[in-house]
Amino acid sequence: MEVRIGIRDVAREVAFESAQTPAKVRAAITEALAGDSTLIELEDDKGQLVLVPTAALAYVEIGVQEKGRVGFGTH
Repeated sequence: MEVRIGIRDVAREVAFESAQTPAKVRAAITEALAGDSTLIELEDDKGQLVLVPTAALAYVEIGVQEKGRVGFGTH
């Protein structure tokens, strides 16, 4: 699943693939913003940690989990 994060005053967004479910990503972001945490901690699909300061957060787009494709294609 793709996660895209916008950072204030930065032209480029942070984008990465995550093995976490959309619900887990949303819960981590909501928990960090509701509490007194200064960082949002997310993990990408390679196990690397992505840290974003909560004060610099502009937006978060959480993609849907990829489902199997239907139809003919090359492998």
